[in-house]
Amino acid sequence: MNAHPFPHSFYILGLTFVGLLVRSDDDRLLGANPLIDVNASPFVLIGLDAGLKGFDSFMNVVILVSVVSIGVSGVYGGSRTLTALAEQGYAPKIFAYIDRSGRPLWSVTAVMAFGGLAYVNLDADGPTVFDWLLALSGLAALFTWGSICLAHIRFRKAWAHHGHTLDEIPFKAVGGVYGSYLGLFIIFLVLVAQFYTAVSPIGARVGTAESFFKSYLALPVVMLFWAIGYLWKGKAWLRTSQIDVDTGRRELDWEYINADRARIAAQPAWRRWIHKVF
Repeated sequence: MNAHPFPHSFYILGLTFVGLLVRSDDDRLLGANPLIDVNASPFVLIGLDAGLKGFDSFMNVVILVSVVSIGVSGVYGGSRTLTALAEQGYAPKIFAYIDRSGRPLWSVTAVMAFGGLAYVNLDADGPTVFDWLLALSGLAALFTWGSICLAHIRFRKAWAHHGHTLDEIPFKAVGGVYGSYLGLFIIFLVLVAQFYTAVSPIGARVGTAESFFKSYLALPVVMLFWAIGYLWKGKAWLRTSQIDVDTGRRELDWEYINADRARIAAQPAWRRWIHKVF
């Protein structure tokens, strides 16, 4: 299934309007004061400045629900990732345990334990700790999506190498391999630009070591974990012929899939385009 574009449009348009309505140097924003302020969200500040009674409290509730939702999603994804690493031998075997209901309890417990880091904001030095945590994870999304694009490119290459055709893939990414190449290229450009601003921040000829690592700490951390994984397992880059694309494949109802494809093919061109994009 393809991701719906509405959430991305919401974020882009929302940030655009926030940038137009709230100054970047507003003293009420998070980080301007040593202790957290419940009115720090720019969405809350917009309601306060507009004189909308109750809107600030309403937005705080919306933000709280969103944060809880993101936290639950993070626990779900993080615990499953940790379990998969344990099953492949890249993490302690205890995290491979799954109970009768299919829940990786030890992985969930380990991931939730890091939630206690949120309480650092109760201290006056909380923003400093938050800055370093942000530096640690700030580029993580780029490395994650870059690895996804690279994995898709190599998967399609190995898929063809082992004699499979695209008709055997029920769900195909929009843009195919070329979209992954484009995504990988854009991510590379962003990393280069981020590296440049880390070495030479805006307004300064040369930055400090602290400013560099606050902007680019994720890279050495990723390289460190890659080195640990390589020393632990002794495996590095797999050749195309070594990539296994068959083990663990789930059984698919091809009768239903082919019937659905025929139904879509019989639709008008504009309906097929909407189905492909959305």
